[in-house]
Amino acid sequence: MILPALLFLAASLAPQEQARADAIAEDIRCLVCQNQSVAESEAELAKVMRALIEERVAAGDSDDEVRRYLTDRYGQEVLLRPAVSAGNALLWAGPIIALCAAALWAFSLFRRGAKAR
Repeated sequence: MILPALLFLAASLAPQEQARADAIAEDIRCLVCQNQSVAESEAELAKVMRALIEERVAAGDSDDEVRRYLTDRYGQEVLLRPAVSAGNALLWAGPIIALCAAALWAFSLFRRGAKAR
């Protein structure tokens, strides 16, 4: 009952609003598909999420408000390009820092071994 109503509402968007909704849908991950946006996916949940995006755009929400609504409802994993934060920056930098530390440690061991000879 809700899905047909949402789909009807989606059909009534102005071209500019539809373009905005499509752009937002490209950045939102389908939660039942593997690394597909809701714009690409044909899963039932993706259709519901596209209709929800179009409903929020039609209601006058900004792009950020729509994304915030979806992350509040589904969590950060719904974003294909999550915002940079201290937590995820550490996740990206951690392996690089560990590799540099291991290289420095190996270099110091190599130098100590060379001096001992």
